[in-house]
Amino acid sequence: MRDYVTIVGAGLAGAEAAWQAAQLGVRVRLYEMRPVVGTPVHQTGNMAELVCSNSLRSNELERGPGLLKEEMRRLGSLILRSADACAVPAGTALAVDRVLFGGAVTDAVEQHPLVTVERCEITEVPTDRPCVVATGPLTSDALSGDLCRIMKEATGSEELLYFFDAVSPIVEADTIDYDRVFEASRYGKGEAAYLNCPMNESQYDAFRDALLAAEKASLHEFERKFFFDGCLPIEELAERGRDTMRFGPMKPVGLLNPKSGNTQPFAVVQLRQENNAKTLYNLVGFQTRLTWPEQTRVFHKIPGLGSAEFARYGVIHRNTFINSPRVLKPTYEFCPSGQATGLFFAGQITGVEGYIESAASGLIAGLNAALLERGEDAIVFPPTTALGALSHYISTADPEHFQPMNVNFGLLIPLDDPPRSKKLAREMMVQRALKNIKEIASELDDRRTNSNSTP
Repeated sequence: MRDYVTIVGAGLAGAEAAWQAAQLGVRVRLYEMRPVVGTPVHQTGNMAELVCSNSLRSNELERGPGLLKEEMRRLGSLILRSADACAVPAGTALAVDRVLFGGAVTDAVEQHPLVTVERCEITEVPTDRPCVVATGPLTSDALSGDLCRIMKEATGSEELLYFFDAVSPIVEADTIDYDRVFEASRYGKGEAAYLNCPMNESQYDAFRDALLAAEKASLHEFERKFFFDGCLPIEELAERGRDTMRFGPMKPVGLLNPKSGNTQPFAVVQLRQENNAKTLYNLVGFQTRLTWPEQTRVFHKIPGLGSAEFARYGVIHRNTFINSPRVLKPTYEFCPSGQATGLFFAGQITGVEGYIESAASGLIAGLNAALLERGEDAIVFPPTTALGALSHYISTADPEHFQPMNVNFGLLIPLDDPPRSKKLAREMMVQRALKNIKEIASELDDRRTNSNSTP
């Protein structure tokens, strides 16, 4: 029997890494500190717990998240298998019942015969290699300190980069005023998967004024105020101009209210189903750092939520990430000055942003850690694929201005001779990516067949 691959952290990235390594026939020792040690936002001890939203974004192949998910499905991703099995209505997006999803991932990993799960806090980066550090943006203070030491040895600087992230609130379904909301998906795509709270112009202006005046959770004086642009708190959007929210999460375009003669509202707050039982809904795009009393006061001004009860308030937290372009290869191996170490990183700590991006980095890191243990060559995904484009970004971006990135088609290598039609060009890029993934999947199937993996 082979030695272990050590994985620290059982979030989306760590759980996927453990699964991929084990499926290649390599034993895995997976460490997770929850529920022994908690974090500011997690509520359970489940692996792959979703905290900010229950949406894994678009399923459409011509969009970055959709292509990335399809690539992962074709490579046997545990995260995608579990998400598809625990899906709730969300139009063209993939959203999940987060409790069922976390439970499904946890059960699969814990029941794999090659995975041993240990619930304890790891305070230093393990010296056993191969090792995957997938502790996420909420890495504990002790481990963050040891990471600073490692980064200082590698680069001369112990600074870890960070940004501030915020979580949307969730309301109880039976406290929503259904006489004031309507069911619809934007442009009628898919089923009517969202509850829409319509606002006229005066209601919108009053709501924005309330946001601007509301008390916000303070940041520590030593922390630089910075939010990832893809996940800005709603009050930050309000501060950027009168119409910023209406061009963002409160965009009314493509939504017609049947209760007002199929007219388009001035602005809309969308509520997305949180669980299969339809007992909870989250406020889409309403990440916030308002204090809890202010959230009740301000969000009660939203039509349909005047008496809403909150199952969870929004919170703010600091996300930590390393300067990956300085130290990581596209395989996610830590290679300062080009020297291999057997240490891999995965998840948001690498600078990928988003649930599915975190799982994708775990897939690659887990595969390559296992291949290293087997004495085989690593797999470098080509940047013609979404998986490869994302790993290429985090390993080659400008280290002086490196910031987290969601997957998008702008990261993929353009076509040599693209057609004039953007739609056709996207379709051709999708086919090219899936062709490349099919070749990699075939190679992995051969390697799994030759391993001692137990399916």
